[in-house]
Amino acid sequence: MYNILVVEDEINILKLMQIRLSKSGFNVFTAENGKQALDIINKNNIQLIIADLMMPVMDGFELVEKVRSNNNSTPIIIATAKEDINDKSLAFSIGADDYMVKPINHEELVLRIHAILKRAKITEEKILQFNETVIDFNTLKVSNSTNSVLLTRKEFDLLYKLLENPRHLFSKSELLDDCWGYNSESYEETLKVHINRIRKKIEPFTNIDIETVRGVGYKGVVRDD
Repeated sequence: MYNILVVEDEINILKLMQIRLSKSGFNVFTAENGKQALDIINKNNIQLIIADLMMPVMDGFELVEKVRSNNNSTPIIIATAKEDINDKSLAFSIGADDYMVKPINHEELVLRIHAILKRAKITEEKILQFNETVIDFNTLKVSNSTNSVLLTRKEFDLLYKLLENPRHLFSKSELLDDCWGYNSESYEETLKVHINRIRKKIEPFTNIDIETVRGVGYKGVVRDD
């Protein structure tokens, strides 16, 4: 499931987009201005951003500039009532990937989302980034400017799954089924051993962790540096 962030200061529009996109199969995060959006982007693996232009605190133009200045290539769709060609030209020049004028046709929006995600090859990259901490499938490493640790493929799969949706509580059976292909209770000790190994390896990275929910399962944890 793709993680999409919708940034919109009109609450009714924001809620409607959240409902419609959720029904279309996306995991939707919401923010009411650019400042809130940046905080969400830093803490979550957002795979596409839909942003209005005219917002308080930080508008859509500044949001795009901030995202791109951090070398973040997450696709951005501008959804705005502003039809002026100069606004469209500026949006594209600072790094927007698409531009739609309100009122937005939902079916067209979903088609554009899928097209952009396909071009970006999001599903093949398997890279998570939380501030300086990078979790990279290609190298099986967790790294930042001062530390780098190598994970086994199974350890990586577990950590990636937990941190891709850090607010989600995964049951032991879910993790066993997804990462090992079975959910037998007799293998829960194997899961526990792997979780403990991962925790030890990621100790130098203070902004990520794994939380045990006793009797249920595990959660990925993302903190501010």
